[in-house]
Amino acid sequence: MRDPKRIRKFCDRLAAVWERVPDWRFGQLMSNVLGEYVAETKRDVFFPEDEEMISFFEAYMNPDAHAPVYARHSSQTDGPT
Repeated sequence: MRDPKRIRKFCDRLAAVWERVPDWRFGQLMSNVLGEYVAETKRDVFFPEDEEMISFFEAYMNPDAHAPVYARHSSQTDGPT
């Protein structure tokens, strides 16, 4: 059985990511990040373990980068959805 305590830790980390884009609704966050995950990894979001997934979310909104991943894509000219 997986450790149930992992859920709170994951959700706390997810909250920190989401707080970087407070105007996004939850569905927008999921759609944007998970879409990028599939595009980059060519994997279904069903398969990664929690740590891999939250690490991807954190990298997507990397505070050490000059701009979050969504803002660095030249194909996205209208800003985040």
